[in-house]
Amino acid sequence: MKIAIASDHGGYQLKEEIKKYLEGRNIEVVDLGTNSEESVDYPIYGKACGEAVMSGKADRGIVCCGTGIGISIAANKVKGIRCALCTDVHMEMSRKHNDSNVLSLGGRTTPVDKALEIVGVWLDTEFEGGRHQRRVDMLNA
Repeated sequence: MKIAIASDHGGYQLKEEIKKYLEGRNIEVVDLGTNSEESVDYPIYGKACGEAVMSGKADRGIVCCGTGIGISIAANKVKGIRCALCTDVHMEMSRKHNDSNVLSLGGRTTPVDKALEIVGVWLDTEFEGGRHQRRVDMLNA
C-alpha cells in the first residue's frame, strides 16, 4: 500500500508522527509537504493529496491541518475523493460504509496517540460494499 500524506503548518507535527507510524508498518509514504511549521495555505496541500490518490500515485491519502476541517474541504474538491474528518476510531464507518479514500485529522485537536490509533483502524478497515456501493456511486456521479 502507498499513502500520500500532506499538511499545512498546523498539521505539520502530526503529519511527521503519522509518517513514522506508516513507515513502521512498512507502508510506502508519498510526502507532499509542507516541510515546516511556516505558514502555508492548506488548499494547496489538500488538493495535492486528492490528486495523488486520483492519479494512482497513491492508494489512499491522509491530510492534516489545525482542525482537519479546511484541508478536508480542499481534498474533497477533487472529483472522486471521499475525504473523511475522523475524530475517533468509531468513525471506521467512513471506510466501511463510505469507502473514504482520504483521512483528515486535526493537528491541534487530536492527540498523537489517538491520531495514530485512528490511522491504524482506518488503514485496516475495508469497504463493505453491498448496499453501501449504491450510495458511494451516487457520491461519485
